[in-house]
Amino acid sequence: MASLKQATNAITGRLEDLVGQLRSEFENGEMDFERLASIADQISEAADGLAETFSNVNDTLMKRLDQLKSAGSNSAASAAGSQKKTSSKAS
Repeated sequence: MASLKQATNAITGRLEDLVGQLRSEFENGEMDFERLASIADQISEAADGLAETFSNVNDTLMKRLDQLKSAGSNSAASAAGSQKKTSSKAS
């Protein structure tokens, strides 16, 4: 399974390559606007992919934190309920 760092490096590497192509097109002096538009679209898609990756990781982590909070609350409520039953039997 790929790590987040590996996935990020792959996507940012692709972005860097595309930006290099875009710079090259500008530096060549021959403005092929169709080529520029194509590269810009590819940059946009790669950036969207990176944003989606980070969003998915964030969503997964937040869900897990919510699960842990819920489990902690349920454990505390169960412990409090058990303690009340024990103290009322003692009376």
